[in-house]
Amino acid sequence: MTYILVTGSSRGIGAAAQKLLSERGVNVIGHGTRPGDPSCIAADFTNPLAAQLLWEEALDRSGGAISAVVNNAGLFSPNAIDSSDIEWLDGWEDTLRINLTAAAQLSRFAVRHWNNHAPGSDGVRGRLVHVASRAAYRGDSPAHWHYAAAKGGMVAMHKTIARAYASQGIVSFAITPGFTDTSMADDYLDSRGGAGLLADIPLGRVATPEEIARIIAFCALDAPASMTGAVIDANGASYVR
Repeated sequence: MTYILVTGSSRGIGAAAQKLLSERGVNVIGHGTRPGDPSCIAADFTNPLAAQLLWEEALDRSGGAISAVVNNAGLFSPNAIDSSDIEWLDGWEDTLRINLTAAAQLSRFAVRHWNNHAPGSDGVRGRLVHVASRAAYRGDSPAHWHYAAAKGGMVAMHKTIARAYASQGIVSFAITPGFTDTSMADDYLDSRGGAGLLADIPLGRVATPEEIARIIAFCALDAPASMTGAVIDANGASYVR
């Protein structure tokens, strides 16, 4: 029986990933910030203890059999340069904690857990999938320094994990979407002139959550171990490396 932990699964990309993985027979342990949803474990990542509590509850629900962690939870909130010093710092720290530090904590717990378990028939002990962003490479708006920094950090963390633990059968993949048709991106598109931003995407449209979910499912279930360390772009050719 396959168990996969997906953070930020209550909406958008995370909800699409949970649905697709469930359709493929995976027991998905979801995560959200609001209690009351039986399919999700509530954990507010602004609390430094939340990631550990989530991991421990997920291990309990799976009987210690988590085979992959999808670090998808994210915060995309503007942080104006002319806001007050304390407001700017609070916005910066909340965004880095939710988008990067919590993902690092969960990755650490997972790596330590998998190192104590035998590999599968493919030699893989566990899989990490990090949902980063195009912003990791091309930056973001003047109000989103913190978001770009967090996603850049996530990609660097992913590459470090891949290089450090491949020999132990622990593999890591990162996905860097551009704009995706979620509520998180809608407000940004509207505020910055959606038509103008769309003109920067050669494909002519933003990605759908289902498209990103298909990449997540591939990385979490099917990607060969030799792909560890890969970063998969999904931005409609708006940024090519």
